[in-house]
Amino acid sequence: MAKEDLILGQGRVTKVLAGGFYEVETESGHIIMARISGRMRSNNIRIVLGDYVTVGVSMHDPTKGLITYRAK
Repeated sequence: MAKEDLILGQGRVTKVLAGGFYEVETESGHIIMARISGRMRSNNIRIVLGDYVTVGVSMHDPTKGLITYRAK
């Protein structure tokens, strides 16, 4: 999943799942299974339940995404 191929959207973390995955509900009401991007993981950015995040969604599979930013 290249960063250029992603469609960015805003959402809120609704569940923290095993294996570093999160369930994110977007503003439009869709549920996306997302994981943390590599840069966030290397800088030890923690994401907890209820955080507002920016999610990049793949064009080919809109149920999977990549968390690229955590809002303050």
